[in-house]
Amino acid sequence: MSKAIYAKGKTIYAKVARFVAYVLIIVVFCGPFWGIVATAFSKNTVQPGQLVLWPEEPTLAHFRYAWVEIKAWLYLANSLIVVVIGTLLQTTVSALAAYALARKKFRGGAIISLAILSTMMLPDEVISIPLYLILQKDIPIIDASLYNSYAGLILPIVGWAFSIFLLTEFMKAIPRDLEDAARVDGASELQIFKNVVLPLIKPALGTTTIFGFLMIWDQYLLPLIAVDDRSLYTIPVILRSLRVDEIMQQNIFIAVTVIATVPSVIVYLLLQKQFNRGLMAGAVKG
Repeated sequence: MSKAIYAKGKTIYAKVARFVAYVLIIVVFCGPFWGIVATAFSKNTVQPGQLVLWPEEPTLAHFRYAWVEIKAWLYLANSLIVVVIGTLLQTTVSALAAYALARKKFRGGAIISLAILSTMMLPDEVISIPLYLILQKDIPIIDASLYNSYAGLILPIVGWAFSIFLLTEFMKAIPRDLEDAARVDGASELQIFKNVVLPLIKPALGTTTIFGFLMIWDQYLLPLIAVDDRSLYTIPVILRSLRVDEIMQQNIFIAVTVIATVPSVIVYLLLQKQFNRGLMAGAVKG
């Protein structure tokens, strides 16, 4: 009887300790974000670097000012246009490139794979000047440059080595018997790619989509290089300009920051299951 009571007490202590640990983790990771949101809603003006834990007089005035006067809606729209089109093109190009590298044997395939992976070693600052010169030049077909255009913001990030590498490794694990069976049934190469390969790598596609979205959404250097028209600025660029503005009220700057954070949170919540499956599949595969 005493052993049963001891075991039950030990179990209760373990549950309490686990609950306390979960609460501490939530506070550590969610506390700063809560402080930012509370400060954005706070009516009282705060100093740079200062946050409030609870707004005594909640107000939407800072969000209205950021949305109307600063035109946060315009920069948010620019970012959404770039990130939606860029993520779709990046995922499509990465999947097609990975399919060719993983499922096809051709001369120079290993060299191409090495060249793609080598781009991951180069920081953005190294390619900034060459990229700027390329964007400034007129494209022969259209007789116009990509500078100060959405195309200049999107096309340079369409090919991403990380997505190609991750999808290639997942596709290599697919049994070739599935493709052979589909070919026997008369399926074309595009049908095999669409109906056989893509359904099997959905977790990896979800993972690359989230990482690609965040990578494009957080781009700061590329918009500085590709455009000088303020109406084409994206959220990260305008955040930086507001950050160095000495007369900008801190609450308003934080309100713009909260607006810029919302799309990333929504995308992660929508693709959370695919993201977790991709990580688990990668861990099991490794």
